[in-house]
Amino acid sequence: MSHTYFVTGGTGFLGRFVVSRLLARGATVYALARPGSEHRLDVDPGDDDGGRDGVCAGDAAGTQVQAGTLSEKRPGRLLPIAGDITLPKLGVHPEQREALKGRIDFFLHVAALYDLRGSEADLHAANVDGTRHALELCEELGAGAFHHVSSVAVAGSHEGVFDEEMFDEGQTFPHAYHRTKFEAEGLVRRTKTPWRIYRPSIIVGHSETGEIDKADGPYHFFKAIQKTRSLLPQWFPLVGLELGATNLVPVDFVAGAIDFLVHREGLDGRVFHLVDHRRQPVGEVINAFARAAHAPQLAVRLQPGAAGGLVRGLLTRAAKLPAVGDFGRELLSELSLAPEVLPHVALKTRFDARRTRRELLGAPMPEPPPLDDYAWRLWDYWERELDASAQRGSSETAMAGQHVLITGASSGIGRATALQIAAAGGIPLLVARSEDKLREACAEIEAAGGQAYFYTCDLSDFEAIDELVDEVLAEHSHVDVLVNNAGRSIRRSVALSYDRLHDYERTIRLNYLGAVRLTMGLLPGMRARRRGHVVNVSSIGVQFNPPRFSAYVASKAALDAWTRVASSETLGDGVSFSTIHMPLVRTPMIAPTRIYDAFPAISPEEAAELICRAIRTKPKRINTRLGTFGEVAYTLAPKAMDRLLHAAYRVFPDSPAARGDGGPELDERVSAEARALAHVVRGVHW
Repeated sequence: MSHTYFVTGGTGFLGRFVVSRLLARGATVYALARPGSEHRLDVDPGDDDGGRDGVCAGDAAGTQVQAGTLSEKRPGRLLPIAGDITLPKLGVHPEQREALKGRIDFFLHVAALYDLRGSEADLHAANVDGTRHALELCEELGAGAFHHVSSVAVAGSHEGVFDEEMFDEGQTFPHAYHRTKFEAEGLVRRTKTPWRIYRPSIIVGHSETGEIDKADGPYHFFKAIQKTRSLLPQWFPLVGLELGATNLVPVDFVAGAIDFLVHREGLDGRVFHLVDHRRQPVGEVINAFARAAHAPQLAVRLQPGAAGGLVRGLLTRAAKLPAVGDFGRELLSELSLAPEVLPHVALKTRFDARRTRRELLGAPMPEPPPLDDYAWRLWDYWERELDASAQRGSSETAMAGQHVLITGASSGIGRATALQIAAAGGIPLLVARSEDKLREACAEIEAAGGQAYFYTCDLSDFEAIDELVDEVLAEHSHVDVLVNNAGRSIRRSVALSYDRLHDYERTIRLNYLGAVRLTMGLLPGMRARRRGHVVNVSSIGVQFNPPRFSAYVASKAALDAWTRVASSETLGDGVSFSTIHMPLVRTPMIAPTRIYDAFPAISPEEAAELICRAIRTKPKRINTRLGTFGEVAYTLAPKAMDRLLHAAYRVFPDSPAARGDGGPELDERVSAEARALAHVVRGVHW
């Protein structure tokens, strides 16, 4: 027998999966949708196993939702109804209400606002008033039963076990969201219409596909895990506080359980806890996702006992100090952790779901799978879909209309960066010595529909730099972002440099003094406008100190040191700095050193992506894991690192150009030992 359903929240994440389940039964579903959001109902409704194949929801082009008409122009069984949960009787037009009277077998109220950063007024309007309006409409339509999706949040700060018969236990509520879900459930319990209540815990993505529509709950930690992975090797042990226990369930389990329980007879007036009965400490959850991301894990988790309590107490007191508080907020920002979300990560309550588990024994998915079985799918979907999409969107937002001055832009990293910035809507200002190559790069950008300008300048000539600054500011009035990419690399051992002090002088002049001179020329305008960003392309060599690069590494290290000082002074003026410790890149600059033909290296386009990420997210530093390892290892065991570097010094000889003897090409002399070391320590220029 085919039933008819009215569903609120059918355009939301959980609602779309619930609707898919109902449609798979051959049902007719009337789904409430705000005008303009009907397209979100066009999903493949799935099958009984939670897949994404099955009955088509209909042709979006044939959907028309207008007040006063009951749209049935779609060939499928999913029929949108114009309305809004914040309006009386959900804003459904009287003629639509009249047409639906007596036709609804089940009324499913799935719509809610879950936003721990939302205002109390918005939460009350959506969760409390929305439930009241849904009950009003359900009663008028004469629906057979009201099925309400509540939340374990109704337990508030209750400590201990909270079973399915418990509701008002005198608990307090740590946030307006918890209180509004409690008040909404109270309205349902007082209605005369038969009701059933479903309390899911924290809902995450689909256990088979990883699908999720926004980053909430444990997803708040994903960016921090990703950043940790970029900084440290996977085996690096981390220490953290155990925040308590949480409870995660995949959306396909929740949707399947609701669909199954809605159709069981004799369950009216019951509450169902849709939770994972296994204990889930927050530290274990973080480690599950860290394993999925191939990131370092929390090897030591301080428990909430004496040691953990002492640490928490010290941190709480320290956080009250203004300077420490500012530091803490900046640290959370660096890790992309929202301070208003962190207090609600752990749940004080343990939820008894034994009665629900008995009712679900015959369901296709009677209980949620262990998190370890599907954490990798959640991570993979987030990184491929949500994070990649957010990066694309934030790139366009960060770069649209921005004037970005790039030095060394005629080839290699600089040219690739200019192309990517222009593609994101930015306006690259290309600077280099070669006019022909600059003109070609600008022509390529303009042919693709972008906008670019070029300026010739010898960046080792300080007067020329001053003239460049004057010309650029005269034509564009300001520069939003400066990318100090131009550089000179000299590979020559100290033993061959005794009479070549000019090697150090010319390297310092371009890599350090030239970059500082240009930055100093643009800083006053940035500080006056109270906005600006400087990206310095440094080198992994500063972290690893490879032999034969004393001139090059020293010049880059000098720029790093200058930047650390300058950034602390300009922070209050809205000007920030990012330093990229770039690994070996296959560019024309390394081409003369034939040994690099046998070395692994990233492409200019990959290097440009790092620069664009620095412009977009404005991190203090972008490092490779190998570079971070080298820096930490040199700090902890400098003599051991000296031994390793000396071995590299003996394995990789000076080039014929460095020796000045016109000897054989060096690539013919790359030993198996040298090749092996180059691949083990990938990205370091030896």
